[in-house]
Amino acid sequence: MKTPSLPDIDKVFKALADPTRRRLLDLLHGDNGQTLTALCEHMDMTRQAVTQHLQLLEDANLVAVVWQGREKLHYLNPVPLFEIQERWISKFERSRLGALRDLKKKLEGDEDDKT
Repeated sequence: MKTPSLPDIDKVFKALADPTRRRLLDLLHGDNGQTLTALCEHMDMTRQAVTQHLQLLEDANLVAVVWQGREKLHYLNPVPLFEIQERWISKFERSRLGALRDLKKKLEGDEDDKT
């Protein structure tokens, strides 16, 4: 899998650093494909402020927009989150899981380990 470039990752982390933007992502996760009006109903801020947060999420590729007639629908794009998980979390989990597997074999007296 292609590793995202540093500026792309920086945009994702910057977008995720703000609790308002995380709230917007949570709203889209719960009900994907919402309009700006629908999202604003759940936010305690102006429509313009929500628009600015959504724009940062779009710039980070965390939100995709689809026009349906005159409606602009916002969709969660989980790919950048998956790329972060693959790059920053999975590689640390592999060694931990490998250590747990080795410990299990040792405690159970796995036949392959006996000489």
